[in-house]
Amino acid sequence: MAFQKAVKGTALIGGGAIATVFGLSQFSQYRNKHGAFVHVQAAEAVTVPIKNHLPTREEQILALQSTDEFDVLVIGGGATGCGCALDAVTRGLKTALVERYDFSSGTSSRSTKLIHGGVRYLQKAIMKLDLEQYRMVKEALTERANLLEIAPHLSAPLPIMLPVYKWWQLPYYWFGIKIYDMVAGSQCLKSSYVLSKSRALELFPMLRKDKLVAAIVYYDGQHNDARMNLAIALTAARYGAATANYAEVLRLLKRTDPAGGKERVCGARCRDVFTGQEFDVKAKCVINATGPFTDSVRKMDDQEVPNICQPSAGVHIVMPGYYSPDHMGLLDPATSDGRVIFFLPWEKMTIAGTTDSPTDVTSHPIPTEEDINFILNEVRNYLSADVEVRRGDVLAAWSGIRPLVTDPSSKDTQSICRNHIVNISDSGLVTIAGGKWTTYRSMAQDALDAAVQAHNLRAGSSRTIGLQLEGAGDWSPTLYIRLVQDYGLESEVAQHLASTYGGKAYEVAKIAQVTGKRWPIVGKRLVSEFPYIEAEVVYGVKEYARTAVDMISRRTRLAFLNVQAAEEALPRIVDIMGKELHWSDQRKKEELEAAKNFLYYEMGYKVKADQLTDSSEISLVPADIERYEKRFHMFDKDKKGFITILDVQRVLESIGVQIAENTLHDILNEVDLNKNGQVELNEFLQLMSAIQKGHVSGSRLAVLMKTAEENLRQRVLISVDRSGGGL
Repeated sequence: MAFQKAVKGTALIGGGAIATVFGLSQFSQYRNKHGAFVHVQAAEAVTVPIKNHLPTREEQILALQSTDEFDVLVIGGGATGCGCALDAVTRGLKTALVERYDFSSGTSSRSTKLIHGGVRYLQKAIMKLDLEQYRMVKEALTERANLLEIAPHLSAPLPIMLPVYKWWQLPYYWFGIKIYDMVAGSQCLKSSYVLSKSRALELFPMLRKDKLVAAIVYYDGQHNDARMNLAIALTAARYGAATANYAEVLRLLKRTDPAGGKERVCGARCRDVFTGQEFDVKAKCVINATGPFTDSVRKMDDQEVPNICQPSAGVHIVMPGYYSPDHMGLLDPATSDGRVIFFLPWEKMTIAGTTDSPTDVTSHPIPTEEDINFILNEVRNYLSADVEVRRGDVLAAWSGIRPLVTDPSSKDTQSICRNHIVNISDSGLVTIAGGKWTTYRSMAQDALDAAVQAHNLRAGSSRTIGLQLEGAGDWSPTLYIRLVQDYGLESEVAQHLASTYGGKAYEVAKIAQVTGKRWPIVGKRLVSEFPYIEAEVVYGVKEYARTAVDMISRRTRLAFLNVQAAEEALPRIVDIMGKELHWSDQRKKEELEAAKNFLYYEMGYKVKADQLTDSSEISLVPADIERYEKRFHMFDKDKKGFITILDVQRVLESIGVQIAENTLHDILNEVDLNKNGQVELNEFLQLMSAIQKGHVSGSRLAVLMKTAEENLRQRVLISVDRSGGGL
């Protein structure tokens, strides 16, 4: 009864306010219907032929070197840069793109994975009567609808729950979310709704129960950000853009304009990172779309220009999937320090973030323990006390740099621009900066509109609205069934391939290796608990992957889901890539080391090591110490004070179990703090203490030794699969 009264009260309170924006919503719906018509027109207006054959990287480098002059050269292979290349090439412009690292290697692969308008921005727009904020939300909601349409295999609507713990908050949040729906107009994914306490707990059983009043559910989009970025790049390449990763800009080229006598940017001096070969790429227009590195390219043009980028670091963590329902996210609208935290299911795991703190610009941002613990504490505030939120359950962690910018043409150059900015320097360099992932396409359109006008390029209007991205054409929700039936893939693997490659999944399935088993017939997994298969490594090379890091972080998402699983997959990935790319043994060794360093510093493996160190405190009661010492001495029969691989093999053989020596080496190495090839008693006690405190979970050695102790009596087989434990 109380809940029903609250809902009625909410309707009365919000009704008058909603009436004031009714005219706005009607206008929005008209604009959206008109926009849907434009979608069809824009996509169908593309006259540039699309290639069935994806050019190789070598062919792309050759095109960059041999073309006399491009119309447009884009610097930066993130979402916005690739969006610019796609916009330009589909207008009929001769287009080039160079990226210093890999496509999506920076901010574009380290997002919250949401395609959204921004509920918090709309709140600010309403509270402060800020028209700029409103326009930004409106634009983002329009782009959200377009992105879900042009890449349905990589994106989908996601319901997000906003729990309410005070009665007065119910009408407040309900009104705000309904306005969010209305701003979206006919492009609203699904209408938001209110849930009773009991229904909210039924849908999100992990939620904290005490003081929960009700909940509101609204819809936004979710996507695989790195794969989406790559799809944009591949689509641009198929339309004829010369796109190359690992092509670094050394300096900008300039010429003197005979008409005005001014110096004009006319291209860039580039270097192939792998061969070291340098070459000039000449272009009528150069677009700077380098995100956090915006100022470094601007200073190549003019050393005296002031910085406009104010970088902000956002940390995310990934936890096991059991922390959230499969198809329901959570929004914490007001954290302890006023920030917003999302708690979302993603790739069958749970992603939580983000933080927001000033940072220096770097190519290799590192998540800090402070930020990880901040997110964990906020998660604890919203989850039931029955759910123990453990530090050891953090499977991966990363930091992304959001390139906030000030507008150099604004009178107030210190004020952060809430939307994106397009700036054209005196020498003609076009800079596109700011904005957000969701609005990459409109950012690219604005940049190209400005470039066409400033450089008198012969091109029409943008044609990317409704233009389907790589893999979208032949995709359907039931495509995975065909993959299972036609190729004999596991259902989970088939679903993964369909949602990652869309219609191109057939190409991956065709090169999948026979397993030699009754089922699945094809598709050897890289690691047992994830659906990534070896054929994806071969296909990833065709998609311009050139390093092991490219493969574990952006062609597959292993590094973002579980760094331990990524490390386990590395040797096989390096072997396959080495065969495809003709790597020497030395190159394989270097790739393996570089990928491990990437996992260690950038993906949170370092903070795992910091949880269990030589100086870790042992806080066990005497009874536990005695119990664990007995378990340890079962393996250390000679009372050496340490155990080795031989000791573990001896115990396992006594109960009829055999484990590969390299697997045992990996298991012991997880606990071997001083890396001397043996686990000492003190290290084992430190491990057990860390497990008790929740700092470490899923230790294979701890599970193996405990199970061996029990099985010496019962004589049953021991499973040594990783238990899904984290950092």
